[in-house]
Amino acid sequence: MTLVLGIDPGTATTGYGLVRQNRDDSLEALAFGVITTPAKMAAHKRLILIYDQLNEILLLHRPERCAVEKLFFQRNVTNAIAVGQARGVVMLALAQAGLDPAEYTPNEIKLAVAGYGSAEKKQVQEMVRMLLELESVPRPDDAADALAVAITHIHSARMQSLSNYPG
Repeated sequence: MTLVLGIDPGTATTGYGLVRQNRDDSLEALAFGVITTPAKMAAHKRLILIYDQLNEILLLHRPERCAVEKLFFQRNVTNAIAVGQARGVVMLALAQAGLDPAEYTPNEIKLAVAGYGSAEKKQVQEMVRMLLELESVPRPDDAADALAVAITHIHSARMQSLSNYPG
């Protein structure tokens, strides 16, 4: 059994999702949610809040592996910089916890979860629900996205192990 933490970084909202791959290769959502920061809080204090709350999640669940969504360039440069700062804090917390985070682009995540690199957000969220056998799509969206990141890492590791098979 392997426990994987997926992270969808953001300054206002950072999504997290913990997915366990069971011995029979079934997937199970153990926990998911978001770390939110107040919009009027100073940027450096928002980053501290993300860091502290992520460390609490890491201490509580002790994942064996982790993955983070890669930042892709957006038209809003100010927003991209803020997300990059949050992502840096996330990477620091993961590294300090002894984890080596894998990184996946949004298209890689869509391909791994929905089978189509240009899948719509709703399609990915519905596949997350189905793969984890949840009653409803995880909310908020950032939590569902983080679960998708964790699922992507599990699928990627499975494919990597198959490609290393000496047969």
